[in-house]
Amino acid sequence: MWNWFLILLTSLIPEPAQPQLAPDALLIQEGVASYYGRRFHLRRTSNGEVFHMDSLTAAHKTLPFDTKVRVSREDTGEFVWVRINDRLPKTSRRIIDLSRKAGTQLGLLEDGIVKVRIEVENPAEINRLIQYFGEHPPATMRLRPVDEVITPPLVEIDTSIPFF
Repeated sequence: MWNWFLILLTSLIPEPAQPQLAPDALLIQEGVASYYGRRFHLRRTSNGEVFHMDSLTAAHKTLPFDTKVRVSREDTGEFVWVRINDRLPKTSRRIIDLSRKAGTQLGLLEDGIVKVRIEVENPAEINRLIQYFGEHPPATMRLRPVDEVITPPLVEIDTSIPFF
């Protein structure tokens, strides 16, 4: 009898709300993106695998290989998830080069170059990048720990006090 009572009681108690991350908590970089495809198709990438223009991969200057990132267009909000498997030249003005398939999903084939935001999957991935780069993260990358969401305390306002 007590078991049923406890089950009923726990089912009526609402779950505590999970704190929401700030909209830009997982943002690590903003800049210009382009795509590459046919000219590099079936050539070796920097990590040694064969590049396929119909895969969801990308080249980045400094992110570790196999890092999964979300690339979002700033103007339309469209996004695509890609895996880093190649390197951009250090002198490139772009922050990321997407495969042809990823570029197609973002509408880059018509535009060529667009402003994008690069985000990671979760706060643990940001912590991994902080460890990877150590004391010298790239100057263009925004890496800060996001262990817990900081929410300001709620302050109740006493409305009985007249304002003059």
